[in-house]
Amino acid sequence: MLRPTVVNVKVENNYLLLLEFDNGEEKEFDVKPYIKGNWFGMLQNASYFKSVKTNGYNIEWPEGQDICPDDLYYNSKALS
Repeated sequence: MLRPTVVNVKVENNYLLLLEFDNGEEKEFDVKPYIKGNWFGMLQNASYFKSVKTNGYNIEWPEGQDICPDDLYYNSKALS
């Protein structure tokens, strides 16, 4: 069975993202553990962080940073 894919992303405070998946689930994903090094370190810039978009499969930023769809689904917190 394929994992659900991201259909919508909203930026929250403190480097959190609210993700909506194609199965209707909404989850919160913490990006802070990923923000290190030169490549992902660019996400520390708040305006750049807010430029995240979904491509109908996962999320990505303008310079190409993305997060594995498995991480997005399995390492996010379900919202009740």
